Amino acid sequence: MARASKPKAGAKAAKTPKLKVRADEYFDKRETRSQAARLKSQVAALQALIAHAKKASPYYREILKDVKPAKVTSLAALAKLPVTRKSDLAPRQKAVPPLGGLLVGKPSDIANVFQSPGPLYEAYGRATPKVKDPWRFARAMWAAGCRPGDLVHNTFSYHLTPAGRMTEGSAHAIGCPVFPAGVGNTELQLDAIMQLQPRVYCGTPSFLKILLEKAKEAGKPATSLKKGLVGGEALPPSLRAELKQLGTDVLQSYGTAELGLIAYESRAMDGMILDEDVIVEIVRPGTGDPVAPGEVGEVVVTVLGNPVYPMIRFATGDLSAILPGISPCGRTNTRIRGWMGRADQTTKVKGMFVTPGQIGQVVARHPEIARARLEVSSENNLDAMVLKIEARGHVSTVEAEKLAKAAAESFQAVCKLRGHVEVVAAGSLPNDGKVIADLRTYQ
Repeated sequence: MARASKPKAGAKAAKTPKLKVRADEYFDKRETRSQAARLKSQVAALQALIAHAKKASPYYREILKDVKPAKVTSLAALAKLPVTRKSDLAPRQKAVPPLGGLLVGKPSDIANVFQSPGPLYEAYGRATPKVKDPWRFARAMWAAGCRPGDLVHNTFSYHLTPAGRMTEGSAHAIGCPVFPAGVGNTELQLDAIMQLQPRVYCGTPSFLKILLEKAKEAGKPATSLKKGLVGGEALPPSLRAELKQLGTDVLQSYGTAELGLIAYESRAMDGMILDEDVIVEIVRPGTGDPVAPGEVGEVVVTVLGNPVYPMIRFATGDLSAILPGISPCGRTNTRIRGWMGRADQTTKVKGMFVTPGQIGQVVARHPEIARARLEVSSENNLDAMVLKIEARGHVSTVEAEKLAKAAAESFQAVCKLRGHVEVVAAGSLPNDGKVIADLRTYQ
């Protein structure tokens, strides 16, 4: 779901002074337990998860057929299990519908099925007295300042993709009502903010900036939005500072549609703290082999809290690194540096993944296109895209304009995003193998 900003280099480690802790600082006691207690609990949950998945999931029964759950007694033992890659799920779901054999339990156990670009489908179980927050974003929302009774203005999408439902369910787990604003309809949203006075914002940081700036211009102050949990795209320091100047303090979360919450910021803003219901490994991209502490590698996640759709050693394709020590805020779980790019060329734009395969689909619709390269940049902290295409043979100005218009329509249909298309001279695109070039910098 979410994408975290690239962190500043040279982040301070364990000796950073602790923050002054408020009485309601932590979501629960698990956040401050000892590392030994956490590891013991995680290993027990991991063994139960593996046994559960092998028994009820055809997919895990096959790939874990030689694994004895009781023998997985450490993170080193976990690292020997097979990796499931995000890039492999879509073709597997087509071959073994509906969900590739990963689903566990009865259809009545499922609360929602979502669609992400690919297309890729994800299932989430219902909230129960035992599992109150299947998506687990409540922990991140609490760290961002959300408290019981706060009205949450939720601008994540409620259609197809899971972010809207995820954050709504987590807000309910805290005890917060939610205004399901979704995406767009800016004027109507500003009217609702004036009338309802929500305290907490959930959504992308770029849309929050648009709301706050338009509110100021229109004389419809959005001063009630004091706190925010943002995700879905990067949060560079400059944008965080702009939002603070406009009146809203935000922290960011990092998660995906398949996994729910992975990590989140605290008031310390010193790395991202892992959720209590995940085990994160940093591995060498393309393998399942853990890298040395502090080394950048691919994020591989095992979720201990979604029994309906188990994720065991799920390779996200994201890059990050483990930070030494614990957070100055007093939470004792491992920290990562946040999102540091992609292990492949897949990138996230305006909260949506864009893949090289999708660019290939656009090209396939137009035989006139010889080569294509999507360049992603940032203008005034807003994502922008230009699809540069080389035409086959000579084309006139009129033909180039017609091709650009047709390709732009195909791009929107395939990627569900608007992008500018530019026809460039034959042979002018770099010969570097890149289909997507992310030119954004985060400063």
